[in-house]
Amino acid sequence: MLVPDGGRDTRTFVVSYRALRAYAAGVAVLAVALTIMAGSWWYLAARAARTGALEREVAVMTLDRARVGALVQRLETIEGQYGQLRSMFGSAQTEELSGVWLPPVSPPRRRGGSRPALGPSRPTLWPLTERGFVTQGLHSAGEAEDHPGLDVAVATGSYIRAAGGGSVVDVGDDAVYGRFVVIDHGDGYATLYGHASDTFVTLGQRVRERQVIALSGSTGRSTGPHLHFEVLMDGTPVDPMDLVQQPG
Repeated sequence: MLVPDGGRDTRTFVVSYRALRAYAAGVAVLAVALTIMAGSWWYLAARAARTGALEREVAVMTLDRARVGALVQRLETIEGQYGQLRSMFGSAQTEELSGVWLPPVSPPRRRGGSRPALGPSRPTLWPLTERGFVTQGLHSAGEAEDHPGLDVAVATGSYIRAAGGGSVVDVGDDAVYGRFVVIDHGDGYATLYGHASDTFVTLGQRVRERQVIALSGSTGRSTGPHLHFEVLMDGTPVDPMDLVQQPG
């Protein structure tokens, strides 16, 4: 029953229980639909925000990929220039230069002259199996910063061989020399081989002349792959070029 303001012309409406229940059900369905729509809107909004973040990440990754590609091209250019530098100086093809002695896996067959004598000998052999390029000599850095040896630029992984027979008196890692080997040759002579990428000898091991003791690298304080080679006489550095000769 509806009663208008003032109490006049009242009207009575009769609503059946079934109609009322249908009306209530309609209201409930509408409320559920509105709730689902609101939830869907929040979900879509969150997905849209996530999409924006992903797009920014993709843009950053694309930029990084472009930088990596430029770096790869730069490295290829540097490697090509280094190869041209090596080809300019060439490498000797003499048996003396290429001759190395590698410790055999099994007992070696006896062959005349194929196995250097095991014992101390004066360091007179070039410490590499290729010519390389001398970038710095003894004391060439000047009095303010003496340089006690010879720096020879050579590709990473090149054979470093003992300049003479002797015993390994020191081997390990150093902040300046990187991976290094020191050999005592007797009669006051010792040699040091620095900046190696890997070493193949142990402390106290006896080595033969030309025996491969390490591979060249750029460990320690180094600006590029090279061998730092020192010759010491009673602990004092002497010029290696007075004892060894660089192959032509």
